[in-house]
Amino acid sequence: MTDEVGTVRFDVGRYGRIGLAEAVLAEGKTPEQIVEAMDQAHDAVGQVLVTRLTAARFEALPEAHRSWLDYDPVSRTAMTARIPLPRTPGAVAILTGGTSDIGVAREAARTLRFHGIVSQEIADVGVAGLWRIMEHRDLLKAMPVVIVCAGMEGALFSVVGGLSGGVVIAVPTSNGYGVGAGGMVALNAALASCAPGLAVTNVDNGYGAACIALRTLAARDKESPV
Repeated sequence: MTDEVGTVRFDVGRYGRIGLAEAVLAEGKTPEQIVEAMDQAHDAVGQVLVTRLTAARFEALPEAHRSWLDYDPVSRTAMTARIPLPRTPGAVAILTGGTSDIGVAREAARTLRFHGIVSQEIADVGVAGLWRIMEHRDLLKAMPVVIVCAGMEGALFSVVGGLSGGVVIAVPTSNGYGVGAGGMVALNAALASCAPGLAVTNVDNGYGAACIALRTLAARDKESPV
């Protein structure tokens, strides 16, 4: 246990530096390392966000820790509380191309919620039924930030990028058959999009998309220098 504890150093000062709290990435960590990271976070700031926490790994945690975690198996995230930030509720919309993308979208939504942002989730609006996304044109025009989670050929990124005047964050997902190559086709589609100004995350990185959204909202809230 001593060796496990010695491998963990939670960044307790990150929120003060950049306005984003460090999340505990459970993937690749032992249950003991996850517990130690959570304890360090909780002792320092009273809150913790854990990502990529499978149901099996969650069940492997001590009951005392599971009891104070709000665990969501769809997004594979767990949290103890939100860090209150002065943000406007409903400033972020999260879209999914298909129902299979909801896990990634929910990771983004829960990361935002942890930081005090309530997002609006709109599921299953992929381009195979273009009327579904067109029903939300007014919302897309009004939203300061739109996160788009899509796999397959990634066409939804360009469509939303051409409809929304706010910041559009493309999150390629690993959903798709054969040549979809675990999200690489969607990633390349996002990078090659003809819709100007898209921000693009790595494959399945809902957490990263939420962090881009949080930085965007923080920059919007700052007064312009004179």
